Amino acid sequence: MSAKPPEIPLDLYYTNSHEWAKLVEGDILVGISAHAVEEMGNDIVHIELPPVGKKIKQLESFGVIDSVKAAFDLYSPIGGEIIEVNAKAGEDPSLIAQSPYEKGWLIRINPTSVSELDNLLTAQAYKNMLETEGTAH
Repeated sequence: MSAKPPEIPLDLYYTNSHEWAKLVEGDILVGISAHAVEEMGNDIVHIELPPVGKKIKQLESFGVIDSVKAAFDLYSPIGGEIIEVNAKAGEDPSLIAQSPYEKGWLIRINPTSVSELDNLLTAQAYKNMLETEGTAH
C-alpha cells in the first residue's frame, strides 16, 4: 500500500520542523505543511497563536498545535512582527488539516528581512528531506 505523498507547493519555503512561508505582497504567510498535518493524524483539535503585534525571531516558537496524538511547538520561518492571525483556524482547527496551504494558514508576518527566506528549504529540498526521513524509519 503506497499512500499518495503529501502535497508540497513549489512557491513556498519550508523549515525542517514542517512550517511553510509564502511571500504575499511584502508580508509572509505562515502555516504547517500537509506532511505535518498527516504526521499529526489529520486530527487537529486546538491551536494557540500569538497576539498581533508580537515580534519574533526566525525559527523562534510562536505557538502550539494540538492533535489527538500530541502537541507540537510551531516555529516561525522568518523574523518580524505578527500583523495578523488566522482567527478562523483558531475557532475551527480542522481548517488546518482540510486546507493547510490556503484556508489553514496560521499567522501573517511583516518580515524584518525577506532575505531570511534564503535560510529555508526550497520545495525540492523539503521533498528530499521528507524522502530521506521516510527511509530512516
